[in-house]
Amino acid sequence: MTPPPQAPEFLAANGWEGAEIRPLAGDASFRRYFRVHRGNETAVLMDAPPEHEDVGPFLKVAEHLLERGFAPPRPLAVDRDQGLLLLEDFGDDRVAPLLKRHPEREREIYGAAVDVAVRLAGEAAPEDLPPYDAAALEREVGLFTEWYAPALDLQVDTEGFKAAWQASWGAVLDETRRAPVMVLRDFHADNLMVVPYLDQLGLLDFQDALAGHRAYDLVSLLQDARRDVAPELEEAMLERFVAGAGIGDARAFRAEYEVLGAQRNVKILGIFTRLWKRDGKAAYPTMHPRIWTYLERNLAHPALAPVRTWFDANVPAVARGDAVARRAQ
Repeated sequence: MTPPPQAPEFLAANGWEGAEIRPLAGDASFRRYFRVHRGNETAVLMDAPPEHEDVGPFLKVAEHLLERGFAPPRPLAVDRDQGLLLLEDFGDDRVAPLLKRHPEREREIYGAAVDVAVRLAGEAAPEDLPPYDAAALEREVGLFTEWYAPALDLQVDTEGFKAAWQASWGAVLDETRRAPVMVLRDFHADNLMVVPYLDQLGLLDFQDALAGHRAYDLVSLLQDARRDVAPELEEAMLERFVAGAGIGDARAFRAEYEVLGAQRNVKILGIFTRLWKRDGKAAYPTMHPRIWTYLERNLAHPALAPVRTWFDANVPAVARGDAVARRAQ
């Protein structure tokens, strides 16, 4: 986590000359984050190497969110050519670690997160936002057969896999076409901030937003790959969302929620396996057991009967749960 060599010049050109740069975090992408200190003031420096990352989508989505009263970090300085952004510092109270210290606040904070999700679900997606359409959904679930199955030497029916999904998400696609909303896609406890001076949760990691289904971000929040969300809390927050968003047919919405939950969880199993096999990040498969717990619940819903049948025929019990994690050890 050494700062990029061009960072001091960038900071000096934007009023932060001589500021101290300290490592803050990295993530599953090539982006890295540093906290910049100038006396009592702080800001966050994003290093997004332009050969790997494009800061344009981050800036575009941030602008859209700010215009509509949401709370992404405000850009303070931008150098697109070098992939450097100076951002508002939301502090250290990400929801996930905060709840480790204060588990008694879980329902309160998840309620606040659901309220943000309700507001997002009420905003029509910008016209220039790419669609979260059938091609995108199919490409993502394909990561399971591309990475997860080979990691366990599973011989699976790839064409049957595609057909099972195509038979399951017609209602999701119909609703997405009818009323697409901005889907942040990684709306979960590690990307939400409790910020003392804000009257809502701060938002992080939204640069991959698409125009998609109103249930997707709710799924991201309530079936969180990185922390356990109890079924009781999930049910309570689902009810809060349905009431807040004014959803008339709760049963149909729940079916679409479960289909998107299965899609997202299958995708993440593939992504986390790829992070191990391709990028050498063996910690990611340790989260597979939690993801499988969510996925098994999804697959129990009647809307996913074709997908459940495929999994029963192609992925035995010994290849679920922590199977990839054991291989990664």
